[in-house]
Amino acid sequence: QVQLVESGGGLVQSGGSLGLSCAASGRTFSTYHMGWFRQAPGKEREFVARILASGGATDYADSVKGRFTISRDNAKNSVSLQMNSLKPEDTATYYCAGSRAAYSRNRYAYDSWGQGIQVTVSS
Repeated sequence: QVQLVESGGGLVQSGGSLGLSCAASGRTFSTYHMGWFRQAPGKEREFVARILASGGATDYADSVKGRFTISRDNAKNSVSLQMNSLKPEDTATYYCAGSRAAYSRNRYAYDSWGQGIQVTVSS
C-alpha cells in the first residue's frame, strides 16, 4: 500500500480549468498503476482516468476524454489530473487511487486511496 493525499480542488466556473495533484508516500510508488475516480452525492464512484506505472500509457472515461489529462512524475512520487473545459456535471469528490496489480478502470482493482478532494463547477 501507498499513502495518497490529494490537493488542488476548489470552485471553478463552467468552462474553466483546475489541476489536481496527488502526493504519494512509500518506496514502491513507481510500481503502482494510478487512477483518478470521482463520486457525486448519491452516485457510485466512477472511473475518470488511469496511467500505467511507467507512465507509458493513459486512458480516460468517454465523459472526460479530450478535456482531462493524467500525468505522473515517479521521481517526485506524484500523479496529477489537469481538468480543462469543466462542466457542472464534473462536480464531485475526486479520489486518487493506486493499484499494485492492475492497470484498470475498475475501482475494485485499486488497493490504495486518497481521502478525496472536492471539485465544484458552477454554471
